Amino acid sequence: MEKFIFWSRWMQAPLYLGLIVAQGVYVYHFFKELLHLVLQVGNLSEVDVMLIVLGLIDVVMIANLLIMVIIGGYETFVSRLNLEDHPDQPEWLSHVNAGVLKIKLSTAIISISSIHLLKTFINAGNLPEHTIQWQVIIHLVFIISATAMAYTDRLMNQSVLLAKGNH
Repeated sequence: MEKFIFWSRWMQAPLYLGLIVAQGVYVYHFFKELLHLVLQVGNLSEVDVMLIVLGLIDVVMIANLLIMVIIGGYETFVSRLNLEDHPDQPEWLSHVNAGVLKIKLSTAIISISSIHLLKTFINAGNLPEHTIQWQVIIHLVFIISATAMAYTDRLMNQSVLLAKGNH
């Protein structure tokens, strides 16, 4: 029974493969928007250019989030990647665990939310006030949640260190 339960972690592998496909969709979307920017450069206002560029940054940040989830999640929950000698190994991968992954993901989500909020502020004249208020509230909830997770992770790490010190 224990071996079967341990083997069941491999059921997550197709989920990570699906996220790789989703990242391919984001790559397509990025180049579609970049082509739109380049082809329409003479017809776009400065605000339009800024909004498109912020959209491109948003896509890149979501792709970064996907990479963290794919690589970090696979390494943490499925199997080691054995990349210790690989020159392109991400520096954060050497000390990834579930707690570190949660903090990195929440920070990435806050960054993505910040880009969306900046786009909203730039385009505020075209949006209802309640939409802007809700986006600010949601962003603040992300910040509070990330702070609470970081604080909880810190408390848990201190407890582990104290427990090790007593043995």
